[in-house]
Amino acid sequence: MDFSQRLERVSADPQALTQIGRGLEREALRITPQGKLSTQPHPAGLGSALTNQWVTTDFAESLLEFITPVSRNVDDLLSQLSDIHKFSYTQMGEEMLWPMSMPCYVGDESDIQLAQYGQSNIGQMKTLYREGLKRRYGSVMQIISGVHFNFSFPDAFWQQLFGEQTEQERQTSVSDAYFALIRNYYRFGWLIPYLFGASPALCGSFLKQDTDHLNFSKTGSGTYFLPQSTALRLSDLGYTNHAQSALKIGFNSLSQYLDGLQKAIHTPSEEFAEIGVKVDGELRQLNTNVLQIENELYAPIRPKRVALSGEKPSEALCRGGVEYIEVRSLDVNPFSPVGVTETQVRFLDLFLTWAVLSPSDNMDDAELACWRDNWKKVVLHGRDPDLQLQIGCQGERLSLHDWALRVFTELEQVAVAMDQAHGGDAYQQTLATLTGWVENPELTLSAQVLREIEAHEGIRNFGMALADKHAQWLNEQAYRRYSQAEFEQETQASVARQEKIEQSDELSFEAFLADYFADLDVNAFSKA
Repeated sequence: MDFSQRLERVSADPQALTQIGRGLEREALRITPQGKLSTQPHPAGLGSALTNQWVTTDFAESLLEFITPVSRNVDDLLSQLSDIHKFSYTQMGEEMLWPMSMPCYVGDESDIQLAQYGQSNIGQMKTLYREGLKRRYGSVMQIISGVHFNFSFPDAFWQQLFGEQTEQERQTSVSDAYFALIRNYYRFGWLIPYLFGASPALCGSFLKQDTDHLNFSKTGSGTYFLPQSTALRLSDLGYTNHAQSALKIGFNSLSQYLDGLQKAIHTPSEEFAEIGVKVDGELRQLNTNVLQIENELYAPIRPKRVALSGEKPSEALCRGGVEYIEVRSLDVNPFSPVGVTETQVRFLDLFLTWAVLSPSDNMDDAELACWRDNWKKVVLHGRDPDLQLQIGCQGERLSLHDWALRVFTELEQVAVAMDQAHGGDAYQQTLATLTGWVENPELTLSAQVLREIEAHEGIRNFGMALADKHAQWLNEQAYRRYSQAEFEQETQASVARQEKIEQSDELSFEAFLADYFADLDVNAFSKA
């Protein structure tokens, strides 16, 4: 079947398109009223960062992460995220949230305090993992913020697409379909940084390496930018790991992916071995392999499954196959108080549905490298109206503009089907708006951000103006899905959960680590 036939088949049951599961994870740095990185610990009023279901921390104590539950409704999703932000502000005193992906001014890396999760073994392991990240890549890179979009198709979708199957057949078919989606994401996902990249500039304090080859321009006080860039966060300057460049992790099947991931976890790194694991009685990292744990793999998209207690991510995938995918290439949208907008969510609905229904041949390492090169061109030069992208590795090229419009032609079919299932025309309106952004690069988020940075004479002034505006907006909003009492109850319950975990530990921390890594079987996933 071709794309149109698959779309027609799934559209026959409206629930296939109306019961999509979505979740958001938004990261944001706490800053002082003076625009400096907060050095205060995680606010006590937000409970335990280890166990609170809505608010945690990422790399640093100052780097908050807001997490929504799975929602089947776009408005509910964004309302939940707004409520979580609103409550968090009530517990932050005079502090605000930095509204952009690239960090605010960082004077000294020692100002960045590693996230703390208590005295339990799992809590200490989370902090030690971050200690390893700090020593491997530096702390500044780790406080770059993003928005992660978790997405899953409902059972009705797979039923329409595949018909009756045994449980094992369905599990295999669904996993294969998600990996087909992932391959198409690598092929065409550069559309996301083109449209929604919002990090064309950064604070000069972030530049610790030789960047003369990038020909940065400068504006305001210490703000550097590339005139046609879209998402420096996704470039080599941003959240990348050069040690992983030699890894060959394929996306042609679940077994290929898991085998590659396990190899990476077991591949020693000479560079990281120089750091040491335990030096003068101090633990410095979990191990000296290319990846300490699976989460260290940096990728614009990941296959995921909700893990059982004590289960590693790859073990969950091996047990039950792919349950959902996590899109990780969204910059924080500076113009939204919650870092993401309805337009972005609806476009991702369209794009990911198109990606799973479109043909998706297997991809070898050479082809994957070609697609990654397209991504690099878009994040550095995406608003160049003459930018040419590769079509595979055959030497053919097509302009970003023309290629994007080809994809949008088929996205229009998805938008019509979505609107027929939901009622209204929200998806077609979304696509009409973004078609204008394809036609005119100056309408994209990165172009808007750059104009505002120049108008405010620097990224700091612009960021502080937005931070103040967002704080005021959230303060004035009424709760829409939750209540203050529900958040306070979760805060108290999270503290109790952390205490229970700490009291239940029976092993020493080092014995816990030895047991955790002893469970890794190099061949455990070759049968997946």
